[in-house]
Order: sequence, then structure tokens, then C-alpha cells
Amino acid sequence: MTVVLYIIILFYCLAIIVLIYGFTKVNTIPYTGVKPKTKFSIIVPFRNEAENLPVLLASLSELNYPMELFEVILVDDDSEKKFKFQSLKFRISVINNIRISNSPKKDAIVTAMQMVNTNWIITTDADCTFNANWLLILDNYIQLHDVAMIAGAVTYDCDNSFLHHFQQLDLASLQGATIGSFGINKGFMCNGANFAYTKSFFQELNGFEGNDKIASGDDVFLLQKAIAKSPEDVHYLKSENNIVITKPLNDWKSLFHQRVRWASKTSSYQGTFGKGLGLFVFTGNLSWLLILGCCFLGLTAFQNFFILYVLKFSVDTILIYKTNQFLTKTKIQYLILSSLLYPFFSVSVALYSLFGKYEWKGRRF
Repeated sequence: MTVVLYIIILFYCLAIIVLIYGFTKVNTIPYTGVKPKTKFSIIVPFRNEAENLPVLLASLSELNYPMELFEVILVDDDSEKKFKFQSLKFRISVINNIRISNSPKKDAIVTAMQMVNTNWIITTDADCTFNANWLLILDNYIQLHDVAMIAGAVTYDCDNSFLHHFQQLDLASLQGATIGSFGINKGFMCNGANFAYTKSFFQELNGFEGNDKIASGDDVFLLQKAIAKSPEDVHYLKSENNIVITKPLNDWKSLFHQRVRWASKTSSYQGTFGKGLGLFVFTGNLSWLLILGCCFLGLTAFQNFFILYVLKFSVDTILIYKTNQFLTKTKIQYLILSSLLYPFFSVSVALYSLFGKYEWKGRRF
């Protein structure tokens, strides 16, 4: 059994090494100074976000981009209190979500599409803030490349707690896998908090048709449809100017349900690469736990566990370190403790996502 677990973890390590290679192949894009001209519609689905929306709008007000070139459409998904905003320099609308599917967020985007007056659409979340050059670098990239869909990076604004840094390390691994997959031309994942595409491309893809019964995945499934149809039109924009900052969750239960929501999409991925990588990650973490269990039961020597831990920890750390350097200038914290806890957390999330329900925004899915 130990030999089998060794082989599984070795394959896991090879998969992560491939992603590290892919990460290095994606070039960081600098600001080129091209005069901005692209018009954007920023769609923000929200539900009970009265605390976050003023911060979001303040951040958008500080963008280094002509205010007449973008509009913001806030889509209220049945909030308990209606959101009211003061007059702003840019055009803003608040509309009610029209539910037609099992996915509130997909419905919100489709609802907003009816009001969009631009060709380029950006989706983001209500708890986000932005680099001042966020739209500027997007515009520059659009002007200089033949592109119809752009995925971008997301990071957390963390305090010093273990919970927040655990989430940052987890997100760094996901962002690293995202960028790495694009680097080897196998893009399969993105984040809807920083996702841009043309309205015409969205319509050409028939929007969310085919996966609207799945509650989440407004970003991933649309990306996978786009890559299946026109891979040359889908790019990843790796730029410090294009990183969106969001809030980490403040309790373990909410984090668990969020990750279950994310994991529940994996079995519905279109391509074999995403499914295969998900399987490698799951079996790699499960094998780590089985080796640990065998050590406690006296079925294998401790050095076997130690060797596999060092192998897994080493490749994981390289990917996380490279990604964290790109996402944030803050020092990595709680790395060893997180690496010991993560296999338990990851395997629990994966197994629960197959059979259990999760809560999100006061609803059960």
C-alpha cells in the first residue's frame, strides 16, 4: 500500500511542477500608456451587502480611468434592505434580479445584460476593491490584443489571524493553478470577481445555457465554453495593476461552505484537464492522510510519511510562494501549520461536496 501512495503523491508533485512551469510562462504585463478608449459595463450581483457596497463604490470612484467610459450595474438579489447611493461621478444603476434558474448570480448577470450599453462587460463582487489602474490596464490589453475574454487575479485583504492567512494560502494555490494552466494552454478556471468578456462573445456562447441548473460557476463554466469554442480569444491578464482585492471570511463554517460551493463545480467541468487535476489534488491529499494514518497504526515507518510530506510541501510551497509574490507583497505566514491542516480540510470539502448541501447568502443549495 505504501508503494501505491508513494506513486500517487509523486504524480501529484509532477502535476504541481507542470503548473509551476506554466506560471513562469505567463508574462507579467506592464502599463503601456495607450490612451484609454474602451467602454466597460461593470456588473455587481449582491445580496445583503449594505456594509460593503459603499466601499466598493468609493474604490470605483478612485479609478484612474475616464468616468464617462464606464458604468456600474448593481443587481439586487432579494436583499432584506434596499440599497440607496449618493450621486457619483460615473453612471450607476440598481436593478432587481429576475430569477429564472437555480443560480442567482447567473440570473443577475443575465438580468443586467438587458441594460448593458457597451460591448465589454466586467463581473465583480460587492466585497471587492480595486487597484487605481484596474480598468486602465484592461483597456490597454484590449487595444493591443485580439481578445474577447480576459481572466484576472484576485487576492485577500488579510489581518494577522490564522484563519485569514490559511485562506490566503489556499487562494494563492488556486490562483497559481489558474495562471499555470493558462501558461500551458490548458486554462480551465478563473474567478468571477475579476472576469471580463464582450457582450457579443457572451451571446455567441449562448451565455450560461447548459449549466444554469448548477448554483455556482458563472465564471468557470463560461470560461470553459469559451475555450472549447475559441481558445485563441481567451487570455489571462497577469498584471499587478489588475489584481482585485476581496475580503476573507471570518469563521470556519462559512469558509467550509464556500469551498464546498467551489468544489461542487469540479465534476461538471467540460475538459479532462480540469477534472484530472482535481482528481490529482484530491488523491494527493487523501494519500497524505492515509500515510499519516498508517504511521499511527504502525503499518509503515515514520520516515515514509516524512519523505512524502517534504516532497508535497516543497512543490506546494514553490507554487504558493511564486503566486503570493505576484498577488501581494506581504510575507507568507502560518505556512507549515496550514500545510498540515490543509489535507484534512481539502479532503473533507471534496467528500462533502459530493453528497452534502451548502449555505450561501442565507440560502441552501
